Amino acid sequence: MNNSTETSTPASKRAIAFFDGQNLFHGAKEAFGYTYPNYDAARLAREICDQKGWSLAQTRFYTGVHTPEGDAFWHRFWAAKISQMGRQGVRTYRRELRYQNTSINLPDGRQVTASVGQEKGIDIRIALDVVGQVLENACDVALVFSQDQDLSEVADEVRKIAKRTGRWVKIASAFPVGPTSDNRRGINGTDWISIDKKTYDKCIDPRDYRPKP
Repeated sequence: MNNSTETSTPASKRAIAFFDGQNLFHGAKEAFGYTYPNYDAARLAREICDQKGWSLAQTRFYTGVHTPEGDAFWHRFWAAKISQMGRQGVRTYRRELRYQNTSINLPDGRQVTASVGQEKGIDIRIALDVVGQVLENACDVALVFSQDQDLSEVADEVRKIAKRTGRWVKIASAFPVGPTSDNRRGINGTDWISIDKKTYDKCIDPRDYRPKP
């Protein structure tokens, strides 16, 4: 699947990596069984770009974050992890989760109501930033770490921009794939890049940001 334009290929392809932090975590959990977000986004972006022969120009990371009142453990986890990414030069964007009461079916057949945090607006923010960076000619490759099909329209927009400006532009989606993966599809309209366990494990963050009891 080739989702670049038909114009001449640039000798050096500048890439910007866009991470959907929660989508990547759930993909790694399904593929490899990891129980918390243990990836090093900066290193994973470099690894994929090195494999593809692209020059990594920038890394951007997006995630929803619990409020201290909603879940203090995960709020502290993400505060520490995002701070470290900032020190690595990653541009980060976070939004507080919105909570609403949701019915949950228990294994014994009972149904309970719990307040569940939901991520809102992350995919829209990623979409706007991808289109914005392409319009500004800041990259030749938009590398999106996500399988969220809500981003498929972004691929269409990128191709329209490339055609209108006569530029070579590619949009790709990268995602973990393992023996237990149910979802093996990338974002429609993009080049799909499967991340195997060897590649993922090479980019695990040695720091553990989970608060100690």
